[in-house]
Amino acid sequence: MAAKLRNEYLEYLFSKHILVHEEGEGQKPVDDPSYSSLIPERISHSNQYAAETLLSLARLLNIRITSGGELAQPEMIPFSAEMIGENVPMAFYQGFPKSVKKLSFQDLLYDQVLSYFVTYGLGDFSAPQYSVFEKKEELERSVFKEEGTVKDFVILPQDEAEKTLQKYIADMLSSTRPLNDRNMKVAALWYQDHGTLPSNIASKTTAVRLLLETRDTACAKTLMLSDVIKIMEEANFRLRANEIGSADRFSTCKVNFPNQTRKLITKVMDEIFESNRVDMAACYEKKKTWAGLLHHIHYQAKTTKAQGFLDAMRGKKNYSVYSMFEKILAEDGPADAAYFLKQSKGSGALLRHLNYLASRCESEEELSKLIRILREEKDHKPVILMQMLLMYAGYERTFTIGRTFQFTKFNQLRVHEETEEEEKKRRSKLLPRQRELLLDAVRQCLKETLFGRLGKVYIHPDMERYAVPINESASQGGFGVLSSGSWCAIPKAKKIRGFTYWEKVDDIDLSVIGLTPEGIQVEFSWRTMSGEQSEGITYSGDQTSGYNGGSEFFDIDVPQFRKEHPEVRYLIFCDNVFSYLTFAECVCRAGYMIRDNEDSGEIFEPKTVESSFTVNAPARFCYLFGIDLETNRFVWLNMAREGNTAVAGETPLRFLIEKFHITDSLNLRVLFEMLAEKVVEDRQEADVIVEPPSVTAGKRDDREVIHEYDFERIMALLEKH
Repeated sequence: MAAKLRNEYLEYLFSKHILVHEEGEGQKPVDDPSYSSLIPERISHSNQYAAETLLSLARLLNIRITSGGELAQPEMIPFSAEMIGENVPMAFYQGFPKSVKKLSFQDLLYDQVLSYFVTYGLGDFSAPQYSVFEKKEELERSVFKEEGTVKDFVILPQDEAEKTLQKYIADMLSSTRPLNDRNMKVAALWYQDHGTLPSNIASKTTAVRLLLETRDTACAKTLMLSDVIKIMEEANFRLRANEIGSADRFSTCKVNFPNQTRKLITKVMDEIFESNRVDMAACYEKKKTWAGLLHHIHYQAKTTKAQGFLDAMRGKKNYSVYSMFEKILAEDGPADAAYFLKQSKGSGALLRHLNYLASRCESEEELSKLIRILREEKDHKPVILMQMLLMYAGYERTFTIGRTFQFTKFNQLRVHEETEEEEKKRRSKLLPRQRELLLDAVRQCLKETLFGRLGKVYIHPDMERYAVPINESASQGGFGVLSSGSWCAIPKAKKIRGFTYWEKVDDIDLSVIGLTPEGIQVEFSWRTMSGEQSEGITYSGDQTSGYNGGSEFFDIDVPQFRKEHPEVRYLIFCDNVFSYLTFAECVCRAGYMIRDNEDSGEIFEPKTVESSFTVNAPARFCYLFGIDLETNRFVWLNMAREGNTAVAGETPLRFLIEKFHITDSLNLRVLFEMLAEKVVEDRQEADVIVEPPSVTAGKRDDREVIHEYDFERIMALLEKH
């Protein structure tokens, strides 16, 4: 009998709408006699437990099995309930939202002060804290009668599920984009269980992390010598992962590795020299860092090439490509500098410096030369082109609300807002005509790079709602998670109920931050909501109970909120660990429900849950999702931010406005139109089908079908040549 799959694998597959029939299971009936009367007569007695399971999944969780129903097992019910959410602690106001709206400002404030006195004042987290002003009759809840979105799943036998999982892992490792923490754990466990991984790990960040996870230098076969500095930085971060603060410190502070890590780095370097993967010019760019590392690991050269490298890093000369690039730019102009950079560092470096070069073009003729060099390149990296496209498409909006620089380090989002002094000194602002020409050039390069990678493609119209998952390394994984910038329309007469719940930590705060179109912030959180509770926005209270688990909820009625706060256009849901821990050190889940405006049932009803995911970032601050009040759209954000922020309102969030507009210029429909040799209107004519799972439900097809949550497959297609 095959060994049962790891829970991490099952959770990962659940996020892909897959349940697994494990061998040797399914011998016990569901312990609920009421289900037996619901079993259709056409289901034979031998399939009784499968039928009960299907009915239970549908009745309790709104899960519909579209394929493999005969493989349903009773064990799938508690597992699915856990993935969507179960045993969620009661909110501080047990009659939420009805009781909250009836309490006065003074009552709400006194409740909060009393709760904080018991918990933070007396240090008593032994029991949940509840309101002292709620009336008993307000705690009684009506029978649940709301409709929830049907969640379509398939059930696979264990052997087929393992093959599917292996394909997902191969796809995720073929992408040049770094993996998020959840996917990295799945890949590392697969190596632990099977001893092998695909030989071509395309992302250097992923290769470095897997190297340190597995200690197998085979993971480093795609790394160049300059990438050893990445190994040093990642290893240093892991040593200090519990030290909360800026990620910069892990790159610049003095290293003090254990002997095992020193030996691993030495072995990797020896193998790199043996296989001649020595990019000396790139190593000069971090010469000072190299000198410190070589001294720390006491590296001894074993080849002539290695000795030459040691002499170069210890010498006084520096032959950095970027030093020569700046010299050519100053003496010969942007076009010659661009050509030199492309020849020396590749098309990726040219794209990353395109804005810098274009801003130094003093005429449209000079800019045309620069664009010609760009267009002549036939080996562009699609992901960088897409990043450039989004930057130029949102250029005017970005500069209206203030320029920000964003990137990820150690799977955490880093943001720097340009200061007034920096703005005065900046020379790289583009004129509207320059931006227009560059946007068109980048779009044409992307079309030419991707064209024809797929044959005939059918693209469902809904695919325009989903963003391309090009920046997901700082994201959290779980059921219902979509790529940052993806959106869905909020149905009429419905409200959004955001939630979070936790264990093994005293307090996590769910906050909502409003943003005006100009980026001015309006805070709705535990420290402001005693005076803000309304029909448009209602807060459940700050329930803290330490290891027993706590929870918080926000209700947003979009039309009503818009009337109450006409100046606000965007709402951002944030999670913060108020206690001095990171999400990685506790247990935290978050998500949202779509509920009727007229409440029925419990505060947390699994049937209405659209997404429930684990927040496990090595950080204290995560952006969860948002609402565009003007378009009535729910928008995915899902990014962990580095730093020591304990309260959401203390950090500027205006840079997030651009996330609400990603799909305006780039989405899955646009992407697959570029990838297709031909877009077909008839699904039956297609070689590849791109559509939501609800459309695929019940259809049996040998052709490739791609859904909006198949991030790994989508990104793997971008690496195909």
